[in-house]
Amino acid sequence: MRILALGDVVGQVAIEYLADKLWAFRSKEKIDFCVANGENATEIRGISAADAEALLGTGVDLITLGNHAFGMKDIYAYLDANEHSIIRPANYPTDAPGVGYTVCDVNGWRVLCINASGRVYLDPLASPFDTVDRILEREDGRYDLALLDIHAEATSEKLAIGRYFDGRIQVMFGTHTHVPTADEQILPHGSGYITDLGMCGPVDGILGTDADAVIHRFRTLMPTRFSVASGDVRAQGVIFDVDEDARKVRSVKRVVF
Repeated sequence: MRILALGDVVGQVAIEYLADKLWAFRSKEKIDFCVANGENATEIRGISAADAEALLGTGVDLITLGNHAFGMKDIYAYLDANEHSIIRPANYPTDAPGVGYTVCDVNGWRVLCINASGRVYLDPLASPFDTVDRILEREDGRYDLALLDIHAEATSEKLAIGRYFDGRIQVMFGTHTHVPTADEQILPHGSGYITDLGMCGPVDGILGTDADAVIHRFRTLMPTRFSVASGDVRAQGVIFDVDEDARKVRSVKRVVF
């Protein structure tokens, strides 16, 4: 099974880019399942229901989210109505809209897909370690393979989560920083891991945001309205090649298209 994980989708320009490029890339790379983090798809801070629908129409099978999950009010009802195609971090309080995990059918295999948020430099949510542990215990026997989006700021926290779940969750990747890391690896017990996928968005700005606005904010410390950068768009992510029978990852490859 070949799983493509795409970094944070930044702005409608990235959705349009994926609509133009993703299906051809999936065909070329023989991708069976595609997951993308969509928390910055609408004006950087959140995702609207319309943009979620548009992103799912590009060839993305599942959208994960992060600390901007609830930035757009109309996403609340959409999350509740589309639990198999969009998930938010599982360690939010239980009365938050939507769900933190779902089981997807991929070529007859049951793939448990989990979204969790880190806590270092982010909101003080429930422990991602304990939350994901409980999900694995609750769903035991109901899935064949597992996948985890670790939406977190701190590299050490992501690595700790990856090591902790090595051998229990086959595919693990970090999101949030918009910068692809060069530490793609197969962990000792067979899980595929990378600290950050990068982003899908304009590469000439700062993390997909207009550079002048970000520089103004750093230089003046004054409130600044951010907008999506202009210029060339690229999609960054990772392909995980999974041996379904062995429940292990065979290879982890960074991609840009």
